[in-house]
Amino acid sequence: MSYKIAVASTDGKVVNEHFGRADKFLIVEVNDKDEFSYQETRETDIACKGGTHDEDGLARTVDLLSDCKYVLVKQIGPGAEYALSKKGVTAFAIAHYIDEAVKKLIHYNSEVKLQK
Repeated sequence: MSYKIAVASTDGKVVNEHFGRADKFLIVEVNDKDEFSYQETRETDIACKGGTHDEDGLARTVDLLSDCKYVLVKQIGPGAEYALSKKGVTAFAIAHYIDEAVKKLIHYNSEVKLQK
């Protein structure tokens, strides 16, 4: 079964953005053969603005990504991580090249499926 991964990146090459500071997420789809490809860019409001948090902005971002199975970010706070988890989305903080991070996540997902 295919699934989507949202990636917080400022340059399209590296997972390098904090969840709450991201104004866009790259959406990658993984197919049944564990091959992945870029699908789209989704723009959102920044939920973390200079030390204050916009709860409505957080809720909109979480809703925007609710069809994704995973989110890859440089950093994420516990509130955002919890809000995502309530929608069935798992967040991972990993500062790495996007391709390498996605490959690690595919491997992780395969391991989880084997354990079930």
